[in-house]
Amino acid sequence: MAGPGEKLAESLVVLRKIQKEGSLTAIKTSEISRVHRERLTKNGFLKEVTKGWYISTDPGEKQGKSTSWYTSYWQFCARYLEEKYNDEYTISAEQSILLHSGNDTVPSQMVIRTAKAHNKPLQLLYNTSLFIMTSPLPKIAEVEEKNGIRRLTLASALIHCTPSMYEKSATDMRAALAQIPDSSEITRLLLDGSHSVIAGRLAGAFRNIGQERIANDIIKTMEAADFKVTETDPFNDKPKIKLSFRERSPYVNRIKLMWSEMREVVLKHFPEEPGIPNDSDSYLSSIDEIYLTDAYHSLSIERYVVSLELIEKVRSGDWDPENQEDRDHKNAMAARGYYLATQSVKESIKKILIGENPGKVLDYDHSEWYRELFAPSVTLGIISPGDLAGYRNQPIYISNSLHVPMNKDAVRDVMPTLFEMIEGEEHSGVRAVLGHFIFVYIHPYVDGNGRMGRFLMNSMLASGGYPWTVIPVEERDKYMSTLEEASVTGDIEPFAEYLSYLVRESLRGNPVAKIE
Repeated sequence: MAGPGEKLAESLVVLRKIQKEGSLTAIKTSEISRVHRERLTKNGFLKEVTKGWYISTDPGEKQGKSTSWYTSYWQFCARYLEEKYNDEYTISAEQSILLHSGNDTVPSQMVIRTAKAHNKPLQLLYNTSLFIMTSPLPKIAEVEEKNGIRRLTLASALIHCTPSMYEKSATDMRAALAQIPDSSEITRLLLDGSHSVIAGRLAGAFRNIGQERIANDIIKTMEAADFKVTETDPFNDKPKIKLSFRERSPYVNRIKLMWSEMREVVLKHFPEEPGIPNDSDSYLSSIDEIYLTDAYHSLSIERYVVSLELIEKVRSGDWDPENQEDRDHKNAMAARGYYLATQSVKESIKKILIGENPGKVLDYDHSEWYRELFAPSVTLGIISPGDLAGYRNQPIYISNSLHVPMNKDAVRDVMPTLFEMIEGEEHSGVRAVLGHFIFVYIHPYVDGNGRMGRFLMNSMLASGGYPWTVIPVEERDKYMSTLEEASVTGDIEPFAEYLSYLVRESLRGNPVAKIE
């Protein structure tokens, strides 16, 4: 008789076959027998999402953790909706705009329009749901499929969305509007639907972002067809930055808008700049003095188990790559890489302290920081040399986060934009806070994004004479939750307040992060 291990192996073979046949994450009850389903669920390889539907999960994921669900969400919805409604559904205009604008955040509730519904919510995992709304579908030309999800075309979504979107999701709306190349598709749909009120609102919205020609074309075309149009600006304010209208990536304008809208919040909270110190050697020595504390807390935030003895051993050179115990210790690899990267960051700070533009230094040097951070792991064969080649070449997900980082192609579009914003920013506090936040929002690397973000933050703090500031591991949850709030809702204030508090305490000579 087969033992428990053999039985589980049999069930895993079945699961692998299902996944190979195309059902990567969403699995129907009918695709797998009850015996295999129950065995895989008991052992953490499957999780029920809703009656009759499961997702494959990581058995090592702790009870109550949501990572598997958030990473599966869009693929699950694509397959579930296709199976239930085929091509007779579309997501709402509002959700369509979010996806068009590059906002892939997992929504708490996604509205689905279909004639085959009864206006009821479908509860999913971790307080997410689908609301299946009875609604006739738009003309077939107004719907497109992207990554398995049927959504409204951008022009159609802009026409059918609620006016409140301009107030509650201004960044998304502006990023979406900036993708419209001319008025032709918009005006055709406006005329076909006799949408004179919406025409006035869209004309005002395009004029708000600087697209005068499209705004004028909408008004003139509608009036030529004998529609009376009253132009209104649906936004609460004007954009603080000039948008790019020829970008193929919606993410570029998103990053620019985020920076311009968030910087005033940072300035409201951040302490006054001390100014670049006259004695740069003394400043660099202060970084050496805080190194043990910094390495301990920064590595511990990333769940490495590091002792002060290990960090000191690595720094002093007593760590021996020929010693098998040291060689096999992944925590030692992390500590060694952190030490090498810190030395590289110090070299960049030297350039900043003698007057080089911080954004240009960061742009040129940050890849060297990354190579140093992971060089020991590559040397010993723990990770592939290809992982040092540059930005990630695959999708990535953040543990237990609703925020889904942008796709690999978008990363290459927006990283130059991030450095451009840092280069043009006058205030070092803004460079530090928004540089750190947007770096981890983009998540340009497969690993090390948190450590790199904190290196970026401290190099930018140095550009204003602020002391190197350590985020304490004891406050990891607060740190991560404020980053999550900014990523998911666009509210940077909690993160700005938190970093401002840490910097202010460091300025007072009473840093929050300590080693007892």
